[in-house]
Amino acid sequence: MNKVCVFFPALALLGGVVLAGIPSDSVKTKAPANWFNLDPTYDDVRGVGTERAYRELLKNVPSKTVIVGIIDSGIDINHEDLKGKIWTNPKEIPGNGIDDDKNGYIDDVNGWDFIGGKDGKDIDQEQLELTRLYVKYKKRFEGVDSTKLAGLTSGDKEDYARFEAIKEEFEGKAQESKMTYGVLQQMYESYVEADKLVKETLKTDKITAEDLLKIDMGTAEPKIKRARQVLDRGFKMGYDEKELKETLEHYQEESEFNLNPDFTPRAIVGDNPEENTNRFYGNGEVTGPDARHGTHVAGIIGANRSNTLGVKGVAENVKIMVIRAVPNGDERDKDVANAIRYAVDNGAKVVNMSFGKAYSPQKEWVDEAVRYAQSKGVLLIHAAGNEANNTDETPAYPTKTFVKDGKQADNWISVGALSWKKEPDAVATFSNYGKENVDLFAPGVDLYSTVPGSKYEELSGTSMASPVVTGVAALLLSHFPKLTAAQVKKILLESSVKMPELKVNKPGAPGEQVAFGDLSVTGGVVNAYNAVKMAQGMNKQ
Repeated sequence: MNKVCVFFPALALLGGVVLAGIPSDSVKTKAPANWFNLDPTYDDVRGVGTERAYRELLKNVPSKTVIVGIIDSGIDINHEDLKGKIWTNPKEIPGNGIDDDKNGYIDDVNGWDFIGGKDGKDIDQEQLELTRLYVKYKKRFEGVDSTKLAGLTSGDKEDYARFEAIKEEFEGKAQESKMTYGVLQQMYESYVEADKLVKETLKTDKITAEDLLKIDMGTAEPKIKRARQVLDRGFKMGYDEKELKETLEHYQEESEFNLNPDFTPRAIVGDNPEENTNRFYGNGEVTGPDARHGTHVAGIIGANRSNTLGVKGVAENVKIMVIRAVPNGDERDKDVANAIRYAVDNGAKVVNMSFGKAYSPQKEWVDEAVRYAQSKGVLLIHAAGNEANNTDETPAYPTKTFVKDGKQADNWISVGALSWKKEPDAVATFSNYGKENVDLFAPGVDLYSTVPGSKYEELSGTSMASPVVTGVAALLLSHFPKLTAAQVKKILLESSVKMPELKVNKPGAPGEQVAFGDLSVTGGVVNAYNAVKMAQGMNKQ
């Protein structure tokens, strides 16, 4: 999970170049509070109708606690808005160093960390899978060039051709990352200087867009004019100093860790990631060094709906099982496979997977785990990705299609991200899409949710859209516990609000409009109210 699984608005403008389909003159406005839970009919925003479902359909309907597995970067299990919502292994005695429930994991009280070591240390940064493949092939084909190809077998020749493609992509990405970092560094320094200058000029500690209008562009000094323009650009694009710094840090980390062939943190775990005979590695510490992403996801799914704190999760009666397998970088196929199996074996009924990558060298391991979840009736919900790609052409792994036989998992839902804005801006500019491989869309722009330290923050990404669907699935399983995973998937897809002819901006293609129905299997947006009504109808049959 690269940090760009959370979309950064500052990436939309680098040196005057428009990226990800965001026009440079677009004006950032505020999303309605709690918008992802609101109703498209009554609230005039394309939320999923959660509040309406509880208010009109579920008021006195009993519910059963549902365990939701979240495979992510870790979760702040002590967050004020997640109290009482974190799963506790009832058969495990905390801190005694014994595998009390004999499930193979010692002290897995709230879940498990597959990227931690026995000594309690945890992996934070990791390489991209692209980097790992580059290193692997480079060792194998070091010193081989076109003059030596004749001596290779046909299989080696195919692998060498793949190495050449991997090498070109890796070196191009490394160069692009370095250049982007340089541009962002200039932007950041310029913004900090402009912010300081304008604050001194206006004698204020905080600047709003309205404050900038107090600067007369006709009489102000040139440096003040330039400062106003820099800050005005930020307000229009939706970024500030914090956003720029965070994006800058992402590219710095990408160069130092994700795209660094010499960076090898796996020794922390102490296993061999190239073999999958051992599933019992890691530790029971589930927060990890950077739990921002996972905590945000958890709040969307299950933040307490009964208190007056920051956010209301979609599902009321859930317990969140924390499974840490996703670093800042690309997750390992081995860890994803074992994380899925852990969730299934320990009672999760639905699993959220807000992560993805461009390559999956051991996808068969993940496929076997997906089939296992399918056999046990566990629903898997996956974020489609934030590259503005057509996933029918450019896969974002893991995927629902099995490598060995080409069949597709029937317990899998892939989710694209929807904006709260009206058409043609209804689809998130960064969202992946696919008429065959993305099942539906859900709110994924400017979602306000929990972050570590009992704080709250707006984040955007298909990483945020996936837990909205997971929350609706958990809501259904809670109130209609006899539903199977296949039935829940059927309900979610068929009850989604269809908008096939709606014209929207195509992600990654500024100025080009397409029919919303061409971006996913259903051409729909998940809807809790409709889903509950459909479940009620099935319940009466």
